[in-house]
Amino acid sequence: LISRLTDQKGLDLLAGCLGPLLQQDVQVAILGTGDEHYHHLLSSYASLRPDRMAVRFEFNEPLSLRMYAGADLLLMPSLFEPCGLNQMIAMAYGTLPVVRETGGLRDSVTPYNKYTGEGTGFSFRNVSAQDLGDCIERAIRLFWDEPDTFNTLRRNAMAKDFGWKASAKQYMAIY
Repeated sequence: LISRLTDQKGLDLLAGCLGPLLQQDVQVAILGTGDEHYHHLLSSYASLRPDRMAVRFEFNEPLSLRMYAGADLLLMPSLFEPCGLNQMIAMAYGTLPVVRETGGLRDSVTPYNKYTGEGTGFSFRNVSAQDLGDCIERAIRLFWDEPDTFNTLRRNAMAKDFGWKASAKQYMAIY
């Protein structure tokens, strides 16, 4: 997760599923600054499971780019997100976003469809820690159980064009 650590960014949802998540074969890395109570909460989880979780409370663009490039998933469980850039940056690096279906996240991330194989990430609809946890679990299972499919999603994500030329074309098509 690379984010401001605020209510808007869905940190309460993450807090509600972080305990069970850290019991799995995953590593969680969090970079950002924000509300002090999230700093304390995330620090306490990281101190309980230093083998599974690391946090850095700072804005650090070079580190964020290394995280995008080295991660498999990017968590973005925002309650609302008019546009969002992190999911687009992540996809350019082949990191699949896990997003709540809201605003620009819904518009820019195509949820994985197990029947067609299409998708550029994973999504959930309800403002629910359980739904976020279930969505992360689906992504983890795909990563471990179907690596070829997971890598196809990576390629799909990297092929997305969020540049101005593509946006201008879409704008012209509307009008």
